[in-house]
Parts: sequence; structure tokens; C-alpha cells
Amino acid sequence: MAAYALRLLGLREDAEECVNDTWYAVWNKIPPDRPASLGAFLGRITRNLSISRWRRNHAQKRYDGIEILLSELEDCVPSPSTVEASVERQVLAAAISDWLDTLEDTDRWLFIRRYWYADPVKELAAELKEQPNNCSQRLLRSAKGCAFFWNRKEWNYEREGYV
Repeated sequence: MAAYALRLLGLREDAEECVNDTWYAVWNKIPPDRPASLGAFLGRITRNLSISRWRRNHAQKRYDGIEILLSELEDCVPSPSTVEASVERQVLAAAISDWLDTLEDTDRWLFIRRYWYADPVKELAAELKEQPNNCSQRLLRSAKGCAFFWNRKEWNYEREGYV
């Protein structure tokens, strides 16, 4: 959790605080909630707290870090101006999962590791034993596929079976 928060925030102190906040949130949520996967549960809380902290720290400022990740995806998935209802988030999650299922295993792994876990392209390339430029191109093709999925004219939640 600490390494993940540190990758997103870039500051050790903020990462440590997010980890502490994660444990506090888990302490408050676990009695009523029983997560199927504790690791995923902790990761999601850490990610959300880290992104919130990053936004608070960088309000009205421009920095690299997580902003690069978010800017790479901002054209792929539409961002609503208001907070959507829980049901709409679940529908969106199901649609994204379906899109991810259309990718080859390696491309899906690469996309998730880059945009969910914020792993650097150089590290991903080393794990795949590829050049960083090749990984960047694969990510670009995946992002374009994601944009096509969301921007195609015939897209309709109801007709696609998500509602």
C-alpha cells in the first residue's frame, strides 16, 4: 500500500498518511462489510485516498506525477460533471470490464498495470522484456480502442445490456 501511494503522490509523508488513513477507513468499514478480496479492498481505499490527497495538494497547480496518467486517459472515458449514482458506476464498471475482456491478455495486463497501479512504462517494459517504446505504442493502441468503444455513435447502455 505504501509503495502504491508513494507512486501516486511522490511524497513519502503523504503516502504514509494515506496508509494510516486506509487502516482507519478499514477499521470503520470491515465490521459491516466483508470484502471478498482484502487486497483489492485495501488497494481501492488506498488509491481513492491517494487521489483525493493528490487533488487537494495540487489544486490550482500543474505537476507531473498522477496528472500524466489522468491526462493520458481523459479522452478515453467521458467524465461526468456531477457525481453519478452508485448504479451508474456499476454499469460503467461492467462496461469497462467488457471492453477489457476484448483485449489480449498481455495488453489487458499492461493497460491495468499502467492506468490502475500507475506502474512506470520502463518497469512494465522490463517485465515484458520489450523496449519502452513498444509498450508505449501498445498502450496508445489500447487507449485508442477504449476511445472508440466510448465514442462510437451507436453506444447505448440499455441496448448493450448494461441496464
